[in-house]
Amino acid sequence: MTRALEEFKVDGLNVKVFADRAALGRAAGLAAAARIRAMQGEGALLNLLFAAGPSQDETLEALRREPGVDWGRINAFHMDEYLGLPPDAPQALAVFLKVRLFDRLPFRQVFTIDGAAVDEAAECARYAALLREHPLDLAFLGIGENGHLAFNDPGVADFQDPLWVKVGELDAACRQQQVNDGQFRSLAEVPARAITLTVPALLSARGALIAVPGSRKAEAVRRTLRGPIAAACPASILRRHANACLFLDKDSAAGL
Repeated sequence: MTRALEEFKVDGLNVKVFADRAALGRAAGLAAAARIRAMQGEGALLNLLFAAGPSQDETLEALRREPGVDWGRINAFHMDEYLGLPPDAPQALAVFLKVRLFDRLPFRQVFTIDGAAVDEAAECARYAALLREHPLDLAFLGIGENGHLAFNDPGVADFQDPLWVKVGELDAACRQQQVNDGQFRSLAEVPARAITLTVPALLSARGALIAVPGSRKAEAVRRTLRGPIAAACPASILRRHANACLFLDKDSAAGL
């Protein structure tokens, strides 16, 4: 078992710090599998929400390798998608998850956001209805370099948003992160708009596991845990979740 170097709690949010990115991913994947197995023991179908991005690679790999999970009784969702990319573009977030997870496990159903939809409002409404029909049991989240959750960026994130899915404008820091992550070659290539689950939709999940490795996330982590709970750092709202755990490595926890 991978042991945490440190464990503590900030408001309602459990926090665990690990030696490095690999240990963080193993621990998060093992914890996720344990939660899934426990919930499957209750007998119901499960609905899981997945973040897409390199920060999730180790967690998804560890989860995928874990035995004893009945993937045939799990529906999968993802939390955001760029607008304007071809559906098969390697940078598309649904494609990211298909390669690493959706096409490698026998999920009952996989529900993806159509970033090429002609009617964006209708696509948001369609996906929101699916989420209402399939309440989320567990969400796999990340935190952006600017403190965003999904594509709810600082200053525009709405903790009381009446919508569950909407079109958002990506700020410059959010778009630059996609270049920093190696997903795009330049800022000009990064789409400026995306469909995203809103903060209330993310927080509706019964449980949340948040994997945040790397030094580039250290300032966002500091603001998440030490700053006010406010839209200036959308991830700070995680401190109000009743059943969430934040997994850090020494690099991402360096500002604490």
